[in-house]
Amino acid sequence: MIFIEVLLSLFTLLLLLPIVLLFIQVMFALLPGKIPTILSGKRPSVAVLMPAHNESLVLAGTLSSIMPQLVKGDRLLIVADNCSDDTAKIGTAAGAEVVERFNQEKRGKSYALDFGMHHLHSSPPEVVIIIDADCLVTDGVIDKLARVCAEKDRPIQSLYLMKSPQGAGLKVRVAEFAWLVKNHVRPLGLFHMGLPCQLMGTGMAFPWKLISNVSMASGHLVEDMKLGIDLARMGKPPMFCADALVTSTFPDSVEGTQTQRTRWEHGHLGMIISEAPKQLLQAVIQHNGALFALLLDMCIPPLALILLLVVTLFGLATVLFLAGGSVIALLFSAKALLLMGTAVLAAWWKFGRQIISLKDLIYAPIYALIKIPLYLKFLVFRQVEWVRSKRDGD
Repeated sequence: MIFIEVLLSLFTLLLLLPIVLLFIQVMFALLPGKIPTILSGKRPSVAVLMPAHNESLVLAGTLSSIMPQLVKGDRLLIVADNCSDDTAKIGTAAGAEVVERFNQEKRGKSYALDFGMHHLHSSPPEVVIIIDADCLVTDGVIDKLARVCAEKDRPIQSLYLMKSPQGAGLKVRVAEFAWLVKNHVRPLGLFHMGLPCQLMGTGMAFPWKLISNVSMASGHLVEDMKLGIDLARMGKPPMFCADALVTSTFPDSVEGTQTQRTRWEHGHLGMIISEAPKQLLQAVIQHNGALFALLLDMCIPPLALILLLVVTLFGLATVLFLAGGSVIALLFSAKALLLMGTAVLAAWWKFGRQIISLKDLIYAPIYALIKIPLYLKFLVFRQVEWVRSKRDGD
């Protein structure tokens, strides 16, 4: 009995670390904070780099949101990567520069980005902005990202949100709220603390002199997260720009949504296991506070997984206490559950009420239960290769 109590308490204390970090980030996000202002003076030249794999259904809409924002001297380069549809033709017809890449051995976004970067070397811009082919870029974002990137001389990450399709069910809206917490609330809290944020895969701006010296071809499932860590290790951690908005939409199909979530969450958990221990030690040795903060942020698991773990530990501690065990494990797990619940409710109250009602938010634990197979699959059959999410109409 004592051994079980000690083990349960240790597991709960270990889980308390990411929960406390999450709680602090949310609390700081509630505070008013200064965001980067629109800077005056000469705007740097821009190359928008867009990896695209069979994106003919959505590409035209994406290009129509970007092309009007480009000025003389800018470029929009589409890398049509292993495409079997009209992606290249649509890009060319819209006035974009298009290069095609065919390589069935090295598949995935990171290889397409690396291919595009090599193409840009012949006439390099001052700033490279990476936009995914299924995103909509709000007015003024290209100018904002370019100017802030040049001024700060570091990577800049826009606010990237995924929206539910019209008429989406509760599960998708819960996912949209979880995405909001991950990509808006937490980075905003870090920004208010003067700390860097993770790269999010799209809406990312880089000084050419920096990004041209970095290999993009990692082949990693979460190549954006890995790139952000690598840049922080070089002394150039990403900075969040909350008033530059880029959006996309969750797939309507169950298959597309499942593929997307598996890729993201398996990649994230894989990064925690493979990168966090050695990188944290390296950050301490190098006295690299920005890298240390970014790695701690990376160690916060997906919300659904945290919820599953904390509820499970609380339930086990309760059973143990009722069976005559110590109250210590129960107190630890209750504290973890309270902090987690407070953070989620605070994030919902300030940022998420337009997405989901409080009544529907109560069903979030059920949503977490549905994802148990995804996490079990990580333990026995982890996804390690990039797979494109099936889009509506594919």
